[in-house]
Amino acid sequence: MSQHDIDPTETEEWLAAFQSVIQHRGKQRAQFLLDRLVNKAGQLGAMTPYALTTPYRNSIPKEAEAPYPGDVFMERRIRSIIRWNALAMVMRANKESSDIGGHIASFSSSATLYDVGFNHFFRSPTEEHGGDLVYIQGHSSPGVYARSFLEGRFSEDRLNNFRREVDGDGLSSYPHPWLMPDYWQFPTVSMGLGPLQAIYQAHFMKYLGNRGLVDVQDRKVWAYIGDGETDEPETLGAIALAGREKLDNLVFVVNCNLQRLDGPVRGNGKIIQELEGQFRGAGWNVIKVVWGRHWDPLLAKDEDGILEQRMAEVVDGEYQNYKTKGGAYTREHFFGAYPELLELVKDYSDEQLYQLNRGGHDPYKVYAAYAAAASHKGQPTIILAKTVKGYGMGQAGEAQNQTHSVKKLELESLKGFRDKFDIPVSDSQIESLPYYRPAPDSAEMRYMRERREKLGGPYPVRRTSSESLAVPTLESLANNLKGSGTREISTTMAFVRLLSTLVKDKSIGERVVPIVPDEARTFGMEGMFRQLGIYSSVGQLYEPHDSGQLMYYKEDIKGRILEEGINEAGAMAAWIAAATSYSNNGFPMIPFYIYYSMFGFQRIGDLAWAAGDIQARGFLLGGTAGRTTLNGEGLQHQDGHSHILASTIPNCRAYDPTYNYELTTIIQHGLQEMYTDQKNVYYYLTLMNENYVHPDMPEGIEEGIIKGMYLLKEDTSNRKSRAQLLGSGTILREVEAAAEILSEQFDIACDVWSVTSFNELGRDVQSVDRWNMLHADEKPKLSYARECLQNRGQVAVAATDYMKAYADQIRKDVPMAYTVLGTDGFGRSDTRNKLRHFFEVDRFYICIAVLHALSQQGLVKASVVREAQQEFSIDADKIDPMLL
Repeated sequence: MSQHDIDPTETEEWLAAFQSVIQHRGKQRAQFLLDRLVNKAGQLGAMTPYALTTPYRNSIPKEAEAPYPGDVFMERRIRSIIRWNALAMVMRANKESSDIGGHIASFSSSATLYDVGFNHFFRSPTEEHGGDLVYIQGHSSPGVYARSFLEGRFSEDRLNNFRREVDGDGLSSYPHPWLMPDYWQFPTVSMGLGPLQAIYQAHFMKYLGNRGLVDVQDRKVWAYIGDGETDEPETLGAIALAGREKLDNLVFVVNCNLQRLDGPVRGNGKIIQELEGQFRGAGWNVIKVVWGRHWDPLLAKDEDGILEQRMAEVVDGEYQNYKTKGGAYTREHFFGAYPELLELVKDYSDEQLYQLNRGGHDPYKVYAAYAAAASHKGQPTIILAKTVKGYGMGQAGEAQNQTHSVKKLELESLKGFRDKFDIPVSDSQIESLPYYRPAPDSAEMRYMRERREKLGGPYPVRRTSSESLAVPTLESLANNLKGSGTREISTTMAFVRLLSTLVKDKSIGERVVPIVPDEARTFGMEGMFRQLGIYSSVGQLYEPHDSGQLMYYKEDIKGRILEEGINEAGAMAAWIAAATSYSNNGFPMIPFYIYYSMFGFQRIGDLAWAAGDIQARGFLLGGTAGRTTLNGEGLQHQDGHSHILASTIPNCRAYDPTYNYELTTIIQHGLQEMYTDQKNVYYYLTLMNENYVHPDMPEGIEEGIIKGMYLLKEDTSNRKSRAQLLGSGTILREVEAAAEILSEQFDIACDVWSVTSFNELGRDVQSVDRWNMLHADEKPKLSYARECLQNRGQVAVAATDYMKAYADQIRKDVPMAYTVLGTDGFGRSDTRNKLRHFFEVDRFYICIAVLHALSQQGLVKASVVREAQQEFSIDADKIDPMLL
């Protein structure tokens, strides 16, 4: 085959011997010998492949293909109708309003890939089976809607509401569980998040099975991905985990249509070969579906391998040309490269050459790949299926760079599409874009129903609720509501104590899932290593070096802690899998994911948003939070904005507790809200590593803690000037200290409010404002913040360890002069006292803010403010830290 072969006879002997091993000893023996050869080559210093790839042809030989179990002609008919209705739906929407948008080309290329899955593999949840989980590529949603329409799940009116959701009964643009909660399982259109979450979903399913909590049976996780999507770091970022954990319940299907949004994925290379090398190296089973069955006769005649050689030579950009420019171009530029190839196709017309199909459009080839993937053991599987973007769209967009943005076809292209797929729509009807659905008793409809009945029912489908859990009452957690006495502890330590209590709870303990990236020791959780064990699918195959210690590093196949390494995105994906177990597995789990707060929403914000969409239920704990609390770590580690980022997610309830009893009350309420009442919210709590004394819980403040603020200390004196001081997190203690200074040195009465959540207060302000605007003829409501602060003095000052925007959310409803102090700007390293002075949030700046506000009211002389600045060593000409 190769002109560089200096000894063809010897080569043939080696190849014949290898073929004999496969025939007589099997593929496993052949693989073993290959591995030994590669090892020996390395020992002898010979070059070894840097990435093992196979020839550019199908991984499964024709003779080894599983026989197709369905009526392929009937399925082709049904698939064609689905294609038409998907096209009609998108075009109708854009005919009404050109800015509605939608996508035609992606589903056109992947219709067969989905169709084979829906007809033969995707199982719905039943009483007997938990069902498969399918991550559907976002841009293919029109095809999935069109199938549901054909099945009778959607009416024509519903299809006409594609991307029209405001008035209700609409179809969302992409898979969005929040908008279609009983239909879509996973939000996937933010590219890269679907593949990452699929890996951790499969990982978590194994976790549930190994712990004996759920019978995971033979359930599969299928993830549909575009080849251009593999450029997203999240798509490939966790494939090594899947290989290492041998996740044979996971199947990736990559729609290799060779095209991104603007042009080829690898115009100068071969994306299928590139991905094969990457996934093989990560320990995956790789199945390539490159060529359809129309190529089989030509490949069978390719005795000298010249056709296979040519297939390997051509780059993807040129393959795109073949489909764009037709059969004559293909004859000249592909087959014309070698006289032997022209001879091979001398009896083929140009039209026949154009019809040589790619594997992803051939149901026989796709089924064989799916069947092999479904039965494969010990490895995750990736199927690399070659397709044509815009398949069937003709000159309007088939394999063309602008295909992605095509929302409609011109009349002639539309007629061509109709004719190609044999849709019974006349020329007089076609411009009205009628939907087509055969009669309920037609052969097509009966076939569809039969296929889905065998697989458990309609798909996609999502559980919206599960069993309600009996969670611990606040009274049962009384020990966690007590103060720390004279001992100083951090809220992180308080949380670990509470978590230790919850994991022992007889009702919910087994469902608690502690998750850490690689910081358990940082957060004082190493005591749980031995108690709970770190989950490992193989247990512990070594003796840890600290085995002689009480809190040694213990891995266990039944371990409960998910320790995901230095991998915040992976840990978050594991949290999402656990936080949606109530829906995906019908078995609610209670995940607590603790991490450096700076590496939460800032780093994985897209996943946090997806968690809101997917209706996750669980707890995120932002440890070492605040701009000045993690004092020695500096700019990249110090968090002054996670609560602001959390506020952008509508169903994320975020709190910044200061004391143990606040933390306990919030978590108990969250358990009740999410797992007993089954509300679709999740909780974010910030924890600090600063140690201080925690008081006992005052009486009657539970409601205030949850609503966002309560009166911690009230000054009952009758003084001329009164200030309301608001604080949260560790800065609350600076507020308390400032109140003492103002009272003792300046004769100012100060009430101290612990604000557990400016986010919750701010949302309440907005909600009340809206109600009042829409009910102008009724008595206005008061926000909770206004109810708390009205008639309580002349000024209010809020100080937090976060940006000023955090506390500024309630400004409108503070019924007095309001000053906000915060930590805007980049963080830096120093002592906590110096940092708080630098960022102007310490007790002295709080005092100055109160004095200045009172001076503006004529209650304090300006000279008093200047003298206080001198006393507190405050430089009036200091540069604003936000500008440094």
